[in-house]
Amino acid sequence: QVQLLESGGGLVQAGGSLRLSCAAHGNIFMINEVDWYRQGVREGREFVAAIRNGGETAYSDSAKGRFTISRDIAKNMTFLQMTNLEPEDTAVYFCNADLMEVNGFRRRLWGQGTQVTVSS
Repeated sequence: QVQLLESGGGLVQAGGSLRLSCAAHGNIFMINEVDWYRQGVREGREFVAAIRNGGETAYSDSAKGRFTISRDIAKNMTFLQMTNLEPEDTAVYFCNADLMEVNGFRRRLWGQGTQVTVSS
């Protein structure tokens, strides 16, 4: 069974940094794209960053210049390095992957999320 597991969340003061990880486990043939989303307490889920198979990246306006998405393809891991964090960044962060399993089945998966809390 293929699954995504996020880690690295926690409590940090404003101006601090965190590095989130998203690990893909299971019979994975290829990962086409991994996105990071976040959801605050009273907000819908919003896009944060994406990285595609060729290495292309995309960021939300709020993430540009502060967050960096990267991948370790060999380990099926994706990272979100977050710097200069602000209280407004407080949210549950989810990774979402577009991947193909060894059996040829293509699917899009969500992880369970990791909480990031930024204190002022």
